[in-house]
Amino acid sequence: MSRGGRLALALALTAALLGGCMSARRPEPKAELPDSDSEVGIASYYASKFEGRLTANGERYRGRELTAAHRTLPFGTRIRVTHVASGRAVECRVNDRGPHTKGRIVDLSHRAAESLGILREGVARVSLVVLESP
Repeated sequence: MSRGGRLALALALTAALLGGCMSARRPEPKAELPDSDSEVGIASYYASKFEGRLTANGERYRGRELTAAHRTLPFGTRIRVTHVASGRAVECRVNDRGPHTKGRIVDLSHRAAESLGILREGVARVSLVVLESP
């Protein structure tokens, strides 16, 4: 393929990818399955400004720990969060309430988000499974 042909192909692929990024899609709402301990939805992670602040269970937030915020799961619940696109998974302990942004199902500590490879994107579609409840 000539250099001009490769350039045209690269431009066409770039336009197609950017067009997909510009769609007006909203994150899907929480998809909680009845009679099941799993959910699929959008995860985000704590901003660094929360480092050292108290979580809802009274602990201090530490970004280097594998913790998470969930709206309803009991504190101390162990969960596995899997990044749907990559298949990467991490186990966390629920120690806070949230997320406080509509359409998200879990907020992750910095280390958990790093383990999933979502730091750059900031949010990602995940599946969440309860491993152990207190």
